[in-house]
Amino acid sequence: MTPPLTQQELNWRREKVFLVLAGFFLSAMTLLNVIGITRFIQLGPMALAVGVLPYPLTFLCTDLVSEIYGKRRANFMVTVGLIMNIFVIAVLWIGNSLPSVAADSMPPWQSLNLSSDVILPDGTVVGDTIELYQLIFACTSGAVVASMLAYIAAQYCDVHLFHFWKRLTKGKHLWLRNNLSTLVSQGVDSFTVISITFGAAYFAGAISLPQLLVLMGSNYLFKMVVALVDTLPFYGAVHYLRRYLHIDNEVEH
Repeated sequence: MTPPLTQQELNWRREKVFLVLAGFFLSAMTLLNVIGITRFIQLGPMALAVGVLPYPLTFLCTDLVSEIYGKRRANFMVTVGLIMNIFVIAVLWIGNSLPSVAADSMPPWQSLNLSSDVILPDGTVVGDTIELYQLIFACTSGAVVASMLAYIAAQYCDVHLFHFWKRLTKGKHLWLRNNLSTLVSQGVDSFTVISITFGAAYFAGAISLPQLLVLMGSNYLFKMVVALVDTLPFYGAVHYLRRYLHIDNEVEH
């Protein structure tokens, strides 16, 4: 028979699980900022930026932390993610502000030759050649700013709504608070991030309003489908973690 855990061992087990959930949350969020809109993919009727693929995982992690550890821990994790967003923007800005090496010392992959003028996501028109970093900066900096603003609105909204529904249902109907909080917050996220990321490109004439609406709809549809599909894994994870971390649901509520 396995001996009972000491309080110190139980606390360490709980901290390890929180670290894993926070790690997945921050990794998924960082991937969104790194690969962002560098490529668009077609998933059935949905046209998606490749950076969106890991992002729904952040809402699953937020809901798990909210359910297992409470609102304070969930808000702490979201705040750390916000600080990371600011750090990413700062590094991108510094890298873009520093001068390039001399042309004769420049490695061949640092600049790209263009066959025609290209309108970047920030509305800038470039022709002939462009530095690879300038292209990456144009494709990611606006997306990072957009994702940060959307992140503030959506993630804090998700945590607040999750606990609102939890209080309203007195801790019952786990599926309800998981789905309602996620579906609303992802709608906020999709509208905000697409509007800010492609706003300049829209006004520069590089993207039309129907294309903008397709991107918003595809973005939200993908997140909505993933949110509904992850209901069963969410139930399973909550059930297992409550047992593994020795959380008494009756005492908790």
